[in-house]
Amino acid sequence: MTGFFLFIILFTVIRSSPGHGNPGGSKFELIHRHHLERKPATQIQRLRQLLHSDTIRLREISHKVRLRQGHFDASRRQLPEKTTYYPACTNSSSRSKNDNNVPGEMPMHSGADYGTGQYFVRFRVGSPPQKLVLIADTGSDLTWMNCKYRCRGGSCRKSSNKRRVFLPDHSSSFRTVPCSSSMCKIDLANLFSLARCPSPTDPCAYDYRYSDGSAALGLFADETVTFTLTNRRKTRLKNVLVGCSESTRGQSFQGADGVMGLGYSNYSFAVKAAKRFGGKFSYCLVDHLSPENVSSYLIFGSHKEVGITYRRMRYTELLIGVITPFYAVKIKGISIGGLMLDIPPETWNLTGQGGAIIDSGSSLTGLTQKAYQPLMAALKLSLLNFKNLNLDIGPLEYCFNSTGFDESVVPRLAFHFEDGARFEPPVKSYVIDAAPGVKCLGFVPLSWPGASVIGNIMQQNHLWEFDLANSKLGFAASSCINLA
Repeated sequence: MTGFFLFIILFTVIRSSPGHGNPGGSKFELIHRHHLERKPATQIQRLRQLLHSDTIRLREISHKVRLRQGHFDASRRQLPEKTTYYPACTNSSSRSKNDNNVPGEMPMHSGADYGTGQYFVRFRVGSPPQKLVLIADTGSDLTWMNCKYRCRGGSCRKSSNKRRVFLPDHSSSFRTVPCSSSMCKIDLANLFSLARCPSPTDPCAYDYRYSDGSAALGLFADETVTFTLTNRRKTRLKNVLVGCSESTRGQSFQGADGVMGLGYSNYSFAVKAAKRFGGKFSYCLVDHLSPENVSSYLIFGSHKEVGITYRRMRYTELLIGVITPFYAVKIKGISIGGLMLDIPPETWNLTGQGGAIIDSGSSLTGLTQKAYQPLMAALKLSLLNFKNLNLDIGPLEYCFNSTGFDESVVPRLAFHFEDGARFEPPVKSYVIDAAPGVKCLGFVPLSWPGASVIGNIMQQNHLWEFDLANSKLGFAASSCINLA
């Protein structure tokens, strides 16, 4: 998880009635972070912020795929002895069985206001529940929150400097993972568990690193998460692995209280919640420049019962567990105006040196050079009548004066999957607005070898269903806002 394009969610429970034998679905409102700016940034300023974080994230994701899962060093790292990770403050101070097929709900919020490319979701954790706002990221597999461990007394507040903090001592269900356990030593090694273990009962600690250099330092625990179901009941998901982060580093977490791991791994929140809610989750994203009264949604369980209208759903194979925690797809090629581009097949070979990832945490789409160059060349041909502008906005290669521009002059782009499915995004998802009168081709070049990354702007105006139980990715064109 690196740069984010955050959507802030106002908690909205929208009722649905699950069909017979259908696990149902729930929908959470997503609000783009730009709608929450106290001092609204200009469009070009937002784009520069987005590019700064996106560039690092895209390159690091591509680099990680290049290293391959089999080459990942899962050995546990040492933390310098002088580094302390608790305590943060030193003062002394039944659900109904009928709810099994009813989906759970969580609202999400956009974080674009903070120069990041992720989405926010409201998260209620602990017993009794404490309310936090987390970044929802399909490129992360650890769910963690700002935390004060072993903090008692009047000085332990749930928030400080407008920062919400989870207080484990206020939760009866908080259970740390012992550092001497095999879970800490082996299972959590890929989640950056630390080797330090002063005594067998001390908590298992982590130093979780993100693609942009950000990091969170804390300890692992099992906790209870509370969902509001679409029938307005509440249900609890027990024994969810969470991180109690007592310190963080980097700009990725601005405006949020932590991260919700929607990536795929044995201990990710997405996998745990999917098992409870029908084996799948979905999201539907409107244009990031839409007015603030237009919402995006995150859905746990089936999307069919929650009132979002969409066109025909198409499915392709979802590769999970290949490059943990990312979700990969098998792309056959890219066409422009119905003509397949001359892109070498190895560009998309995940078992070789290439591949493609679907990522909610990246805003722009990054393509390795073997795909980037022919695609850019084909799109530029349709824009010859518009003046090319030399703008200093990072890696965006081609920006132009859009006076008199009409989307009809740009040939349609389509991603073709190996199993015959085709994803055709709207033109505005790859010819993006940069400033009044200025548009850019919204692609970032990535080095080869490496993986290409389909970012969340390219995914807009579509419903995306991650069917973890059946290893399928569904997608369908949708306004994301029309309710049944």
